[in-house]
Amino acid sequence: MARADTPFMDFDFAKMFNPSKMLTDFQFNGLDVDAVLAGQRRNLEAITAANQAALNGFQALTQRQTEMLRQAVEEITRAVKEMLAAGSPEEKATRQAELAKQAFERAVANTRELAELVAKSQTEAFGLLQRRVSEGFDEVKTYIAKRAAKNGRVAA
Repeated sequence: MARADTPFMDFDFAKMFNPSKMLTDFQFNGLDVDAVLAGQRRNLEAITAANQAALNGFQALTQRQTEMLRQAVEEITRAVKEMLAAGSPEEKATRQAELAKQAFERAVANTRELAELVAKSQTEAFGLLQRRVSEGFDEVKTYIAKRAAKNGRVAA
């Protein structure tokens, strides 16, 4: 059993391990640790924004699918009522063929619309990440140019 008067009981281990402070205190031959940390923070912000864009796209997709399902149920109900209405077998067969054609065309149009929603969402989310990667490379090039200027060299 540990005694309360030992020096280890008052030690706060959380203060000992602070990665941000450790990196700031530990200088790498001119490496701007604050700039690296700021860049990583921007990376996380870009990932968060891309995730939010993907989530918004998913919500739009599920909302549209729900609307399509509701419309389909209404149309099926109406078609069944029409099929049960009085008429000759030839009229019913003709109407059934018309309804099947309309249903197929609507299914194709709905599939195309959903695919466009998915593509739009993916393009937006990927665009956010692509922009941040490009910015990251620009940051590295700027850092290299500053280091070269500081050391009296010309960056290529």
